[in-house]
Amino acid sequence: MTECNQEERKNSCSCTYDCHRRGKCCECLEYHLTMNQLPGCVFAKISKDAERSYNRDFEYFARLVLRK
Repeated sequence: MTECNQEERKNSCSCTYDCHRRGKCCECLEYHLTMNQLPGCVFAKISKDAERSYNRDFEYFARLVLRK
């Protein structure tokens, strides 16, 4: 199994929200999933504006995907 290099991930993280989970992808994903959300990096793959909205809802993500 490959080790998680948190510093490397922190530097390449596409989320613009600065929090203590930055670079800790497993913690970030777990946190957002408990609230029925997706992390910012998923939205950044769609558009930078979508990520910057800080709306992490599944429904918002689905609407963005359907628009493409």
